[in-house]
Amino acid sequence: MKTIIVPTDFSPAAINAMHYAVNMAQVIGADIMLLHVYQMPVSYNNSDIPLPLMDIGELEKINEERLQELKEVTGRTSSGKLKIYAEVKLGDLADELETICAATQPFAIVMGTRGAGFVERLLVGSATLSVIRRLTWPILVVPPGAIFKGIQKIGFACDFKKVVETTPAAYIKEWVKTFGASMSILNVDDKKNAATGNTEEQSALLHTLLEETHPQYFFIDNPDVEKGIHEFTENNNLDLLIVIPRKHRLLDSLFQKSHTKELAFHSHIPILAVHEEE
Repeated sequence: MKTIIVPTDFSPAAINAMHYAVNMAQVIGADIMLLHVYQMPVSYNNSDIPLPLMDIGELEKINEERLQELKEVTGRTSSGKLKIYAEVKLGDLADELETICAATQPFAIVMGTRGAGFVERLLVGSATLSVIRRLTWPILVVPPGAIFKGIQKIGFACDFKKVVETTPAAYIKEWVKTFGASMSILNVDDKKNAATGNTEEQSALLHTLLEETHPQYFFIDNPDVEKGIHEFTENNNLDLLIVIPRKHRLLDSLFQKSHTKELAFHSHIPILAVHEEE
């Protein structure tokens, strides 16, 4: 049985991701594990000694009640057809997820991206990026307002470099097979290198790895890699984009902005972060 882990901080972005995960779980027959990881709020006195702001037992009770409410909501949403588990942990989110993932071998971790407000964007984005950088399990990043309507078109952003060593082929094939989706492999290149011998060789190797997904290849001419991928996903109505975090800055740009412009990549579709093969 597949398991989908849904970390939540009870923010609107996290709750939206939870609804996305529940609807997806109903389609693929997966269990849901809701997880809330909290840290003890403290203040500092003049000697820089941290002092707890409230009783730990009281805080745990509050968090358990809030998570139980979400569990009941998901139960009603799924008409009681899903197995839903709920865990409250005191500690670091990435640490706790690492432990749980080792035990459950999840199909995916589903998390929200930024919210509308600056503080929510900062906190939710920071937590999601921290998890992506630490964990090697597939992490599905759900943008605000995204609604699960099935996954029929999957894109994979690839730079055609060391594809055998870096392509998470097993995960890609599992997602394509699970949803019966079509597969598009995207390469953004403004230097007209698409026809070089090395690219042709890497393309052939990638095709061997993912042959059973029957991929189509698209070479996109754009000096801005993130923009080129974003435009393709929008114009071709992709339902999911798979990226390797170390190879693309798409995930960073979902949460961060420069001093001169707003967020560089406004994704309207979920992004699946899967680390390269080891």
